[in-house]
Amino acid sequence: MGHIRVTGLGKAYKQYPNRWARLAEWLIPFSPIRHHQHWVLQDVEFEIAPGEAVGIVGANGAGKSTLLKMITGTTQPTQGKIELQGRVAALLELGMGFHPDFTGRQNAIMAGQLLGMQLEEIHALMPDIERFAEIGEAIDHPVRTYSSGMQMRLAFSVATARRPDILIVDEALSVGDAYFQHKSFERIRSFRKSGTTLLIVSHDRFAIQSICDSAILLKEGRVAMRGKPEPVLDYYNALMAEREGQVVRQEMLAGGEVQTVSGTGEAAILSVRLLDEHERSIDAVEVGQPVVLEVQVEVRKDVERLVLGFILKDRLGQMMYGINTHRLNKALTDLRAGERFTYRFAFIMGLGKGNYSVSLSLSRLDSHLDRNFEWRDYALVFHVINSRREDFVGCTWLDATTTISRDTEALSVERAP
Repeated sequence: MGHIRVTGLGKAYKQYPNRWARLAEWLIPFSPIRHHQHWVLQDVEFEIAPGEAVGIVGANGAGKSTLLKMITGTTQPTQGKIELQGRVAALLELGMGFHPDFTGRQNAIMAGQLLGMQLEEIHALMPDIERFAEIGEAIDHPVRTYSSGMQMRLAFSVATARRPDILIVDEALSVGDAYFQHKSFERIRSFRKSGTTLLIVSHDRFAIQSICDSAILLKEGRVAMRGKPEPVLDYYNALMAEREGQVVRQEMLAGGEVQTVSGTGEAAILSVRLLDEHERSIDAVEVGQPVVLEVQVEVRKDVERLVLGFILKDRLGQMMYGINTHRLNKALTDLRAGERFTYRFAFIMGLGKGNYSVSLSLSRLDSHLDRNFEWRDYALVFHVINSRREDFVGCTWLDATTTISRDTEALSVERAP
């Protein structure tokens, strides 16, 4: 079974002021050190148990890809230790290890050998590799003629031709069409059920939440947070909008949820309620029931433009629906400190049975990445029950109307002698 333990891991690169300083340090005996070390990773420690799936998130330059390269052995650490148990398959940089002048079949054979497979085993697996990659006759064409999506198809098919003990994926699945991404994630899920340990780097929130048991947030080369995917991703989302004067904090709610609140404080959320058709506050809603989401907001500093948005999330943090006043052409402008506003969003509850939360955002434009006044996760938690509608499955109630008609003319033709 796959097991990963990382202890005190760090990676530094030497940086010289110019090329002559590098040459002098190499050639002049006992010369002073002319470089300084640039640390891209420091003091990274974590352990991944057999069968566990962990997602790694962080901004560009946080050290995610460097970490995976050290775990797979393509880059050596400056300090620390990495312990692996089990057979490792990795998808790092797109096309890594592929020779552009060789055919896809030849590259598949070489890649399989690098993964530790015997030549006979690769030939036996080749029909499955071709079938899963679905690149047709291109398998016998030079890789230089492939698109990035075709390279990813072949690389993934080879790396997962046998179920590995540890599967490491670095953003490779972000390339290519939606059909193959779906197909690839289905294979990853089947591996997980069979006990494969998964380590994945992705900016796709849905992928991390749907596959991973936990997530690790890297910030400036250090582990900033580790925990369940939703609070880690919420904190990462807040850090992405971090600017001078903005506060990011996390609080433990009574229900055990971790709430992330961030923003400059120029505008603030005072209250949020879910109301029924009689204007009563509720925390349990029937499928198909008319409801109103009411949010009270206070402006604390003069702002030129204010946009309020909300997102409904399921218990795994996956977004079910989101909208804001920018997209509704209802943004407020030229607001003065001290003004208060009440927003009301009326809708029919079309979600399926389950627990849901509301995230709120106050910003200047469509995204909180531009002037985030306040972002608040778990601003409200509510439950959807179904005692009045048909017993459907899934996360969305569509109130579908069904009609059935018998084609009597076709039936009479079939019975004619």
